[in-house]
Amino acid sequence: MLELYQFELSPFCEKVRLILDYKGLEYKKIEVIPGIGQLDVFKISGQRQVPVLKDGDTVVADSTKIALYLDEKYPLKPLIPIDALAKGQSFLMEEWADESFVLKTRKAFIGALNHYQNFRLSLLPNNTPDILKNVLSVLPSGFLTVIGTGIGLGHDILKEAEKDVKKDLDALSLILQNQPYLTGNQPALADFSIAAVSTLLKFPPVAYLDLPIDLESKGIPGIADHSDYEFFFAWRDRLYAEYRQPVDKSNSNNFGGGSDNNQPTTIEIE
Repeated sequence: MLELYQFELSPFCEKVRLILDYKGLEYKKIEVIPGIGQLDVFKISGQRQVPVLKDGDTVVADSTKIALYLDEKYPLKPLIPIDALAKGQSFLMEEWADESFVLKTRKAFIGALNHYQNFRLSLLPNNTPDILKNVLSVLPSGFLTVIGTGIGLGHDILKEAEKDVKKDLDALSLILQNQPYLTGNQPALADFSIAAVSTLLKFPPVAYLDLPIDLESKGIPGIADHSDYEFFFAWRDRLYAEYRQPVDKSNSNNFGGGSDNNQPTTIEIE
């Protein structure tokens, strides 16, 4: 069986999971705990980032390389369009999503945590002690700005990222007005990459992430609930409903419940 070394909240790992589900491939998730080093992931792949896919003796790192490997090894439901224009557009949009869109969505997400108390509290695990909830509830708006200023996440940068994300969503909505997918009538690599990144803006209405948090339909205020972006998120949710397999949380015993106990303990997240 395919093994995916992953971090459950990573949009790059979510992109791979979405592609695996689209292709109908069975796989086992191996949750990687960030913060201590490399160990198993470094041993099998020679680098420290996730996702990493292990298919028998073959090991592939990086979400784009994994996608291309899967498309060559398991060609049913191809990810790459045959039409030359659509193929070029898909590769360009996928690279843009992985290099630019994801950075802006991460900054907008951090900005929302900083500014919106209710959003911050809604993302706490279900078993969070009341004392911690009370501490977080009284933190003033903007408390992360002081922490983030020295690492390039000051207030102005976070607000600029939110504005840029809105421009991107406007552009994506225009592309999708006259066709069901970003490059035509069939889903392609670009669709899965952009859909996965967009979960940082608004989580789908069904549980697809195996986490001890109820994230369904939660999102960044002013983006997730803005009428201008309803069309885009409706497209994204349709893509998920058609191809992504929901998580059965009743069978999840731990963080990343699809994992086994042979977990690498260290990782540098991509």
